[in-house]
Amino acid sequence: MNAPKSVNEVMRWELKTEATNDELLVSAARAGDAAAFAELRDRHSHKLMARIYRITMNWQDAEDVLQESLFKAFVHLPSFEGRSSFSSWLTRIAINSALMLLRKRRAVEVSLDAPTIEGELLCWELPDTRRTPEQEYAHWEMEQHLRFAICGLRPSLRKVVDLRRKEDYSISEIAAALGISVTAAKSRLRRARTALHASMP
Repeated sequence: MNAPKSVNEVMRWELKTEATNDELLVSAARAGDAAAFAELRDRHSHKLMARIYRITMNWQDAEDVLQESLFKAFVHLPSFEGRSSFSSWLTRIAINSALMLLRKRRAVEVSLDAPTIEGELLCWELPDTRRTPEQEYAHWEMEQHLRFAICGLRPSLRKVVDLRRKEDYSISEIAAALGISVTAAKSRLRRARTALHASMP
């Protein structure tokens, strides 16, 4: 096998190798090899814990969700058909479990805080305009994709985007900061947006 030549090739090669190893471990675990599932657990727990925490924003909840997710994966491993990688399947279980926890927590908050008269729920309270757990996660995931895409821009375009997003610079301020014309600043920003749009899922 030829050695990978670029960062992207290295990442693809590592992911492919990991997926192949996971397939072997999954096969062994489904055949009753407890050590194989323990290896899968140890291999994916750290990354999974970080992913869950970004949703729950609470380490205790994240630990509970992690244990629940691993248990679900173990119980339902015979039904895993391999249409996606084991890592993706396990991550989806964890995300669903974390979102379910947030939905339950929100339902409890509403039931405790809702005003009542003799046990009857009043309906005059303002509607909850906060994002749902699903919307929060979708927003975070989109931000992650955007940050990764920005890092992939060539330096001249990335600098324009950073000044626009992080510093909230106007076009004229970007031009002055970079020592270019306003027309050039507009052109770079337009090209950056086109490149980002093309790279987003």
